[in-house]
Amino acid sequence: MFRILQKRKLNDSMTLMVIDAPYIAKKAQAGEFIILRVNEHGERIPLTIADYDREKGTVTIIYQIVGKTTMILDRLNEGDALLDFIGPLGKASNLTGYKKAAVIGGGAGCAIAYPQAKALHAQGTKVDMIAGFRSQDIVILEDEMRAASDNLTIMTDDGSNGNKGFVTEALRSNIENGAGYDLVVAIGPLVMMRAVCNLTKPYGIKTVISMNPIMIDGTGMCGGCRLTVGGKTKFACVDGPDFDGHEVDFDEAIKRSRTYFDMEREAARDYQCHLMEGANNA
Repeated sequence: MFRILQKRKLNDSMTLMVIDAPYIAKKAQAGEFIILRVNEHGERIPLTIADYDREKGTVTIIYQIVGKTTMILDRLNEGDALLDFIGPLGKASNLTGYKKAAVIGGGAGCAIAYPQAKALHAQGTKVDMIAGFRSQDIVILEDEMRAASDNLTIMTDDGSNGNKGFVTEALRSNIENGAGYDLVVAIGPLVMMRAVCNLTKPYGIKTVISMNPIMIDGTGMCGGCRLTVGGKTKFACVDGPDFDGHEVDFDEAIKRSRTYFDMEREAARDYQCHLMEGANNA
């Protein structure tokens, strides 16, 4: 069992948990992920390792409450335990040898972009971090992202923080003003990552994205997380999750990401109804 040592609400729909997992913490690196199962009846879900502490033996995860499993997970509190917590899985990010990087996170993707920025910054790479949110009230990890970068720019769709626009607008401005990036890391919604890749490609800037497709076993056996990269089939769980963004078939990835949308929404709705019935009968 893997005990929850800390639970912190980041906003109304996102939560941070620190898990006691010393063997995973000992091996964890930026870009890798875990697969957890809340209980014996639960499904397996992948979550990126947002942070780790080798000395304390802890692994930090951040999740968005969007479906049945994350709803169940969020009902747990400090002192409770997860049944399964497996990792580290995937390939660690290859971040060495870069002089100046832009790390871009979109919404919940900032939880994944943050450890990338932290790793780059720790090795001496100059890091500009650009984070995008719908509005100021749902911004997460602002202090952490600021500490992991030389410059942090936060963009909001509605301009509620004073910077209205998309992350691509800030990135374009930096590039055109001579930022001199030799690496761009983009993590967030598929449409955002595609927009970033379309922007950087004409400039010839290497662009790495982190893919989070449908995933079940995390070992490449099930084939659920397959992607087309450079015209070849790849599996996000063993070949990634990082890929060259200029080679990813985004149209296919976006289409596949919607495969179980209706079933996931129905499962979440049924679970919410079950909770309400339980509350009414209490």
